[in-house]
Amino acid sequence: MNQLAAIRIFAKVAECMNFAEAAKQLGISSSVVTRSVATLEQHLSVRLINRTTRRVSLTPAGQLYWEHCGELLRQLSAMDECVATTAHQSGGMLRIASSSSYATTDLPEVLAAYRLQEPRMQFDLTVFENMAEVTVTNFDLCFSAERRLRDSSLVCRQLAHTRDVIVASPAYLSHRRAPRTPAELSSHDVLVASDSPSRYWEFRDQHGAHRVVVRPILNMQSPLLVKRAVQAGLGIARLPRSLIQSELADGTLRPLLTQVELCGDERTVWVLYSGQPHMALALRSFIDFVVERYRQAAAENKREIVATVGLAQHHFGNTELL
Repeated sequence: MNQLAAIRIFAKVAECMNFAEAAKQLGISSSVVTRSVATLEQHLSVRLINRTTRRVSLTPAGQLYWEHCGELLRQLSAMDECVATTAHQSGGMLRIASSSSYATTDLPEVLAAYRLQEPRMQFDLTVFENMAEVTVTNFDLCFSAERRLRDSSLVCRQLAHTRDVIVASPAYLSHRRAPRTPAELSSHDVLVASDSPSRYWEFRDQHGAHRVVVRPILNMQSPLLVKRAVQAGLGIARLPRSLIQSELADGTLRPLLTQVELCGDERTVWVLYSGQPHMALALRSFIDFVVERYRQAAAENKREIVATVGLAQHHFGNTELL
């Protein structure tokens, strides 16, 4: 028995909880997977997986064995990458999970920039609408933009912040007058994504904070679909600025109620990954690259803001002298 091969096959079955899916991902036949797991169980003299006609589950011994298998396979991967780095042959495959909004905004540029540094690196990307859809064991790292990060056993590092903007299209505003106060939203067609408040939106002005009840005519899971619906003139929505930056710039979407503060509008962009002691070098390199890229972007933005404020003060001073 090739025990290492059997361990890899068992780990994939434990990850997928499905023999056929594990065989598909490994590129081997289901019979090979079934036979390999059975041989490993015979070698260990213990059942690792409960099999029924309806479901597959790990036994307590199987769960414990899988945890140790994962640690072993990570160490082997790190060993392989050490050799590759020494031989100046860096590369590999990173499994990335990403929220749809991040995948369609920053992520392509991040991957392209990293490929310039590591041209041998490959990526396997899974896009999700809800973090609950993602299984921790199915990715090496995850990008997510949320208002409030859920409890997680993963390492969570902040990359950037973005804010929601209330927008509508010129087509919608051509037949519906733009709301002049938050209270007027109640008479408008509102579109809501599942990651946005769907019952009321809260605002703050010089008189304090107050809530406005919204009655969505459309509630969708994907912010991307909401964006498309707003562009089509279906109604008003609140969307992350990072998702609609180009549309705001070219006027295909127009910001509304800019004179008041939208409460709870900040989202944080996170990178999440397992904090295992033996992290693969490719994963560590990519995480360090991403964190440094956003750190430099934040520093550059800060310099631009300071320069802009300084220029404005300079002009103001000249006006005063005149």
